[in-house]
Amino acid sequence: MSARQVVLGMGWVGLGVVMLGSNAARAVDPFHTQRSIPANPSSPILSSHVSCAFGAPGDPLTLQEAVKRALCANPDTRNAWAIIEERAASVGVSKAAYLPTLSATGEWVHDDSITDVRDHSALSSNYSTMVHSGSLTLGWVLYDFGGRRAALVNAKALLIAAQANEDAVLQQVFADTAKGYYAAQSAREQLRADDTVVANAQNSLNAAQERVKHGAAPITEVYQAQTAYAQALVTQTRDRGQALAAQGNLANAIALSPDTPLTLDAPNESVPPDATFTSTVAELMAQAERTHPAMLAAEKELQAARASVTQARTQGRPTIKLVGQYSQNNEPVQLGLGQPHYPATGHDGYIGVQVNVPIFSGFATTYQVRQAQAQVDQQSVALDKTRQQVALQVWTSYQTLQTDTQNLATSSQLQTVATKAWESAQRRYRSGVGTILELLSTQSALAQARQQRVQTITEWRYDRVALASALGQLGWSDVHGQ
Repeated sequence: MSARQVVLGMGWVGLGVVMLGSNAARAVDPFHTQRSIPANPSSPILSSHVSCAFGAPGDPLTLQEAVKRALCANPDTRNAWAIIEERAASVGVSKAAYLPTLSATGEWVHDDSITDVRDHSALSSNYSTMVHSGSLTLGWVLYDFGGRRAALVNAKALLIAAQANEDAVLQQVFADTAKGYYAAQSAREQLRADDTVVANAQNSLNAAQERVKHGAAPITEVYQAQTAYAQALVTQTRDRGQALAAQGNLANAIALSPDTPLTLDAPNESVPPDATFTSTVAELMAQAERTHPAMLAAEKELQAARASVTQARTQGRPTIKLVGQYSQNNEPVQLGLGQPHYPATGHDGYIGVQVNVPIFSGFATTYQVRQAQAQVDQQSVALDKTRQQVALQVWTSYQTLQTDTQNLATSSQLQTVATKAWESAQRRYRSGVGTILELLSTQSALAQARQQRVQTITEWRYDRVALASALGQLGWSDVHGQ
């Protein structure tokens, strides 16, 4: 006797309870995790209604516009925003573990069965039909000794950490953009000061040539004046290159090509030192330890790591699960060899409680717990390191601001005195009383005083932003009026 069966066509289809396209799936948010995601990368500092679509840079480009462009387009802020999206989705995944799962399976088979019994044709059969079956499977974890809860605590802590980290990134990008803007402004102002220095050097050279022409001074005075004039030109050329480099850095920071021409807003030198940060440095450091977003992020990372330890321990504990299944098919039945196939419909179903007790996993759970505990130790060290960095940054920014605030008045006085000294030396030289060395000396002192004044104003303006950033309190108001 021989028998053979040929299956001509078979298909298997797994169906979900809800079948959605990718766009529709993104719109479904039963756990409201999308509420945790800012409208755009700049929303935590700027209003959520502020658009991140920009045209050509303003003429002039203000500090406010530069900050907006940087916060929206900087790769670091966009990456921090994307991490929040990922962490929010992880919270949804953790919450989904509390709900039952339901899956459907369908099968359609074209069954072509031929049986040949040698020398007993009455027992042979030739059968061809379409068979289909389907089933629904239910699963619902009822209890798992805290594994799902630990996973949810972990996911929520990591989401808050991601939000805090985004705040810290925005603070840093904000401060870096302001520094780049002020540097570009300072470079431009230095060029203007260089123009004055070159003009003064030209005047000194003309005066020396006039005295030599009338025999009132040796030719060496002309050479000395020419040397000073050439040095002024060299400095001007160097500063022009530095100004272009600073402008390119600013353009790059706000997501523009470095060769984009930018016209910057005029600096506001009338902004006086204020009492915004009059607290003692110890109070400021304590305040930063409580409120700085980097501290919050590190604390939540530590909390998530601790939840991971609990989650790892539950891997070795029992789980209690509600299970159920219902299936049906139309597979024909045959009463015996040589008998015809008869149409039939089959149904099968069950529901019950399933207990899964891990007995031995090759010590995997033990080492998973140790791994999770080691991550807790790492996050604890990271928290201490962040605390030290925040305190040091506040200390440094505070001392720098105090120093540069005092230097504001000093640099102004220095420039005033240097201007009067040069004007006096110029009058004395033209009247034949002063010497070329006196003139060139006061000319050089005035150039240095102007350079220091520009540098001091720039550094003081940035110091205010840097201290606010170190405190984790940098906001939109910090760029108004500057």
